[in-house]
Amino acid sequence: MPLPIVYNIRSVRERWTSSLVAIVGIAGAVGVFVAMLALARGFQATLVSSGQPDNVIVEQAGADTEMTSTLDLDAVHAIENAPYIKRQGPNALISPEVVVVANLQLREPQGGDANVEVRGVATRVLSVRDNVHVVQGRFFTPGLYEIVVGKHATLAYAGLELGGTVRIGPGSWKVVGIFDSGGSAFDSEVWADSNVLNANYQRPNNVFQSVTVKLGSASDFEAFQRAVTHNPHLQVQALREREYYANQSRTVTTLITVLGGLVALVMGLGAILAALNTMYASVSERSREIAVLRAIGFGSGSIVLSFVSESLWIALVGGVAGCLAVLPINGITTGTMNWQTFAHLSFAFRITADLLGLGLLFALVMGVVGGLPPAIRAARANVATTLRAL
Repeated sequence: MPLPIVYNIRSVRERWTSSLVAIVGIAGAVGVFVAMLALARGFQATLVSSGQPDNVIVEQAGADTEMTSTLDLDAVHAIENAPYIKRQGPNALISPEVVVVANLQLREPQGGDANVEVRGVATRVLSVRDNVHVVQGRFFTPGLYEIVVGKHATLAYAGLELGGTVRIGPGSWKVVGIFDSGGSAFDSEVWADSNVLNANYQRPNNVFQSVTVKLGSASDFEAFQRAVTHNPHLQVQALREREYYANQSRTVTTLITVLGGLVALVMGLGAILAALNTMYASVSERSREIAVLRAIGFGSGSIVLSFVSESLWIALVGGVAGCLAVLPINGITTGTMNWQTFAHLSFAFRITADLLGLGLLFALVMGVVGGLPPAIRAARANVATTLRAL
């Protein structure tokens, strides 16, 4: 017969000081664990949300990123004439693009410099990427040294406010608009006319790095992919836009997850030691009480279950406290370098229900590991010897 749950709850209340130490340790470990996962989830979500299901990025075959890809004007024309591309009148919805990384000064209080990704786009880009909207000012005029800036970039870098002028490469550029892409990676970018950007860096006007294509339907991807990759005049690869940006997120997401997991593991070991100390002290203080329970008919299994349950109660309270403690960071914007492009990327912590569930599971695992050895010790105590000492 198992011991009543109320017995464990009262036991925790009687020894609240030692229980509080274990709760704080578990809460700290859970908080760090969830925060690191939220950081990785936010970085990944920011990049993946940049892609649309009916958009495709076409690059040079074998390229890892846009930075390592090169497409000439003939390739762009061949892609433009491929089937399954959505059209507005006679115009195919494609955006031949170039990407450069420029060094700009960060706003205070960060200070210092950081890389920003400057994307040269076609005038049809807002029709291709219809999740991007100009929210202040206007779109740049083709042929002029004008730029539009993502909402996160304008907050992160000095000189990128609306109406400001900033030096990118050898040229001076005027900020004529601010755009919002719904929290995607584009919000950390600067956009300019691709031909002007090429001329600014003394690149040929007929060389691009990628072509973003809007398909007539997301289900047309495989047919479009076959059409361009089997074209003997092209040596290209085609990826769904979401798949491309998911690949871009893997390196940093894995790094954050591994480092965060190591920190959480170290803190978790500390929390387990605190739980062990609490439960061993509880066993020592309650040795006579345990002997009486055994004498009146409660078996060793009931004793083990009771002490593990008590440890789980402590762990659950600590887990809930840790989850509640990190909830305020949800949505807070931070930034790091995207190691695929070497450009600064702003993103927000993203705490979801499944991450909170993992945090509570982590807490319960610590509770079991911290409560089981003392519980076994309590169950193995010699009843007769303990009762003689009464």
